Amino acid sequence: MTDVLTDSEQALALDTIIREATDALLKQQKPDGHWVYELEADCTIPAEYVLLTHYLGEEPDLELERKIGVYLRRIQGAHGGWPLYHDGALDISATIKAYFALKMIGDDPDAPHMARAREEILKRGGAGKANVFTRIQLALYGDVPWSIIPTVPPELILLPRWFPVHLSKMSYWARTVIVPLLVLAAKRPLARNARGVHVKELFLPGKVASKRAAHQKWFWSAFFGGLDWCLKRFEPFWPKTLRARAIGECVRWTTERLNGEDGLGAIYPAMANSVMMYDVMGVAADDPRRAVARRSLEKLLVVKEHEAYCQPCVSPVWDTGLVCHALMETHDPKVEAAVVRGLEWLKPLQVLDVKGDWEEERRGVRPGGWAFQYRNDYYPDLDDTAVVVMALDRAKEIAGEKSDYGEAIARGREWVEGLQSKNGGWGAFDADNAYYYLNNIPFADHGALLDPPTEDVTGRCIGMLAQLGEPKDSPRMKAAVDYLERVQLEDGSFFGRWGVNYIYGTWSVLAGLNAAGLDASTPMVRRAADWLIAIQNEDGGWGETCDSYRLDYKGYERAPSIASQTAWALLGLMAAGEVDHPAVARGIAWLKANQGTDGLWPQEHYTGGGFPRVFYLRYHGYPKFFPLWAVARYRNLKAGNSRRVAHGL
Repeated sequence: MTDVLTDSEQALALDTIIREATDALLKQQKPDGHWVYELEADCTIPAEYVLLTHYLGEEPDLELERKIGVYLRRIQGAHGGWPLYHDGALDISATIKAYFALKMIGDDPDAPHMARAREEILKRGGAGKANVFTRIQLALYGDVPWSIIPTVPPELILLPRWFPVHLSKMSYWARTVIVPLLVLAAKRPLARNARGVHVKELFLPGKVASKRAAHQKWFWSAFFGGLDWCLKRFEPFWPKTLRARAIGECVRWTTERLNGEDGLGAIYPAMANSVMMYDVMGVAADDPRRAVARRSLEKLLVVKEHEAYCQPCVSPVWDTGLVCHALMETHDPKVEAAVVRGLEWLKPLQVLDVKGDWEEERRGVRPGGWAFQYRNDYYPDLDDTAVVVMALDRAKEIAGEKSDYGEAIARGREWVEGLQSKNGGWGAFDADNAYYYLNNIPFADHGALLDPPTEDVTGRCIGMLAQLGEPKDSPRMKAAVDYLERVQLEDGSFFGRWGVNYIYGTWSVLAGLNAAGLDASTPMVRRAADWLIAIQNEDGGWGETCDSYRLDYKGYERAPSIASQTAWALLGLMAAGEVDHPAVARGIAWLKANQGTDGLWPQEHYTGGGFPRVFYLRYHGYPKFFPLWAVARYRNLKAGNSRRVAHGL
């Protein structure tokens, strides 16, 4: 167990931790004022990037391919396959894609690492057991027939909004991925594949994926399965004029949202699909639409001296907003100029003139949000907007004459208020995106087709509103708090959709509830704080794995202490009024003991959420700024006249 600092040592030790971490963060600021850190997913994104270049018949960059191969081999698990996160179990779909990419790069299929991966794939039923998106990748290379892919006709884009299956009823990420994919599924192109690489050796006769995923209900699955059967039978007789009109509308929809060099939806799968869509439609490589879509993918590459990989997206707004909060927590005059530069970089990225897809559900609400990426005007999100607004509000004192943030704060608040869902909570990108039956369509075997309200985003929005002066008893605040009270788990924790998992969700909610004026005596707050205290590791830290998203979750299971999760737990406990609890002192001691020589904290584990059970993220910035934030807040509260956290985050 980590030794707890004595009173005499504490002040100097805390100042040292804070100074070293602060200096390190300041060095990482970009010349224009923002911060951005690597955002790493699993092997599927770099593998798909390799396969995309050969699908398009491009002249491959052999050195880049070599470096991606180094990366893919390094992250192969001891079990022989590839996991969805660091030290995770083998995932068959990820392993198929990594194997395919490495074979395309030139790895000998009989090399030990390839043979082991192939053996593990075949043990699990072969490539026929892959998920829908992997089967689509295989179909594009002719390794499986399109008949085993769930049918999603392009005519979907022409349906009226009242129709039960409609694009506006799906999440933003599903929309942007699906629309160009509708064209590919209708046209059924084949990869150029100049090297003639296939993976037929990964298949076993008669072994195919179940028609119903684990999360899907029997009735709905049978209904949509029957609908898929009918669509497949009637597709050859579909009116050609209607099909042409639908495909044309898909192309128009995609082009309207192309988003320049930041790409469609600013996420890899949608961006890659848009390039393939233009290609199959005969759009030349030098056409401005296709060319800009293709360039957007290059901006996701992380190329290092010895290896390379492709990110699923980038996180500059999120990183910059959170770093500004962490630095402001230090109360160090030397950070003020850096924070102001960061906020001045953020301010013009507010989306004020584009009514994005969110407007389908909230007519009349004025735009005013921030996106996660450099640009993504059609898809700003509530989480980033709340974080940036709170940072702007908090920085008014240090910004001085530059503090002309009033209008930006007001428009951000107005947009957040306008996107509150009917149940009192907030989703990430849309309001009331809770058409749960859609997760039962055959295409949705990932179970992440929707963007319903979640506890973590709701906690953030409550924190923002309260920090800006929203009364505790206002209708919107009462509705939000009531929502959180309804969804709190029996053990006191809260689900975390965008961070792993219950530690993240519980911190997010406690931060918001504290700002809203619910003190430690409130039962909801007390139960959440008690849960955090109860799950602390013996070494003083906190940890939780991505396995906590499994469908049969029955309660917290011990996991190694992780820097970012330890920081979240500490921030949550301090928001709950527990700054003087021994658990907090032990957590701070753990952070002190595990600070790196560079002033920051090492962490390989994934603590970011993409799609629960399907896709996870390693935010390389999280162990850099969250621990600093927690330690600085602890020092401030212990030295101040009040034990109450004064901000919404």
